[in-house]
Amino acid sequence: MEKSKKSEENNSRRNFIKNAALASSVLIVPRHVLGGVGFTAPSDQLNIAAIGAGGKGASDIKNASVNGRERVVALCDVDFSGSASQSVKNFPNAKLYADYREMLDNEKDIDAVTISTPDHVHGPAAKYAMERGVHCYVQKPMTHNIREARMLTQMARDEKIVTQMGNQGGSNPYLQIVQDWIDSGKIGSVSKVQIWTNRPVWPQGNAFPEPAPSKKPDDLAWDLWLGPSKKIPYTPNIHPFNWRGWWEYGTGALGDVGCHLVDIPFRTLGLHYPKDAECSVGAVYSQMWTPDYHPEGCPASSFITLHFDATEKSKSPIEMTWSDGGIRPAHPDIIPADHDIGGAESANGVLIIGDKGIISTNINDSSPLMPKLYYNDGTTEFGPQTEDFPEPEYGHQRKWVDACKAGFGSKEHRELTSSFDYAGPMTETVLMGNLAIRSYMLRKENAKGRTEYYGRKKLLWDGEKMRITNLEEANQFVGREYRQGWEV
Repeated sequence: MEKSKKSEENNSRRNFIKNAALASSVLIVPRHVLGGVGFTAPSDQLNIAAIGAGGKGASDIKNASVNGRERVVALCDVDFSGSASQSVKNFPNAKLYADYREMLDNEKDIDAVTISTPDHVHGPAAKYAMERGVHCYVQKPMTHNIREARMLTQMARDEKIVTQMGNQGGSNPYLQIVQDWIDSGKIGSVSKVQIWTNRPVWPQGNAFPEPAPSKKPDDLAWDLWLGPSKKIPYTPNIHPFNWRGWWEYGTGALGDVGCHLVDIPFRTLGLHYPKDAECSVGAVYSQMWTPDYHPEGCPASSFITLHFDATEKSKSPIEMTWSDGGIRPAHPDIIPADHDIGGAESANGVLIIGDKGIISTNINDSSPLMPKLYYNDGTTEFGPQTEDFPEPEYGHQRKWVDACKAGFGSKEHRELTSSFDYAGPMTETVLMGNLAIRSYMLRKENAKGRTEYYGRKKLLWDGEKMRITNLEEANQFVGREYRQGWEV
């Protein structure tokens, strides 16, 4: 792909920022003489914009501004009457847009964007920004589907874009404790990982809401909110939060918290693409003896099994299970019965099970951090039980900003914990669970006139070729269909 003039201009500006920062390090004149303690010269500032300025987007752009160290030049949101209004108050000089395409085309000096939209817009928005040479911070999940994740991972390399996914737990320094326990062999050979969550905490598993007979809210740009998804009349109870439970827009519990929880074993065990995926789901009985749920939406609960080959960090094959809807694994015998597993009240968590012991953790929980190691002989090692970090979200956004200023391939860039080189394969693994769930509802009428669910099998995955090899129909869920003008 040829770089556009906009991309070339932005790269020149970024090189200027990088070189100016290097040059400033050899000046003898004290920094306070130039502008006071903490002062950042305008030429050293990154010009940042937000695509999605409300909800999680409000904290993402605020943290990326690094307490005003960087310049927020534009905000994009489909509805500034809601939580995005706080971003407008925080950055009163930023220009406001409803359409990110218009913003990126008009604002020629944008260096980097935070993308914190519903899942279905992550891929199209990141692609549009990267084509213009703009660095990208993208909320989890990195993309809505596996194909997008693979494309954007390669695109970031080709276009030399500094990227970071918003799974901030990856920057939590306490994650290193789990890594050290595994690397030093304290729990022995790992063969099994169990992950669970109390999500969904939004409507899921029911029929899609009916379009509203009344007029949509005046401040909501509904067509822009739909973005790449099919055009439908305004439908209430979808924006701004409940979209998560519908495949057209969201990725369910896996896409929500899975990118935090799966990250822990995927990272510390050095996992790559899974070999297969299999699922079962909680059913709604639509008629006598006919378990069903609405295929356009995520189920109320699911159980996923993935298998991985041995890695350098784990010499045996690994089975990973995931359960949502509040279903959690049994309490291991070596963990005292009155101890939570995972996080507070055992609501969300990860068990990494080896032949010498078990690591129980939930690094990204809002409760006190508690990585715990339980040995088979009854002894334990516990990580810190309180959180005391000087930066919000462990500096996840600030580190990305610093890497943008240092440049692609810099030490700062290589040290990012969730650049697309890592986040892409990890996101693909998370979304493999959703591919299995969606295949679970594939059906046809057999010769006896009965419904046959032919997708309810172990799906064999060729990660390199990005294909299910034993059920061709399942490959339709590797990507998605796009509305014209929004393609990836």
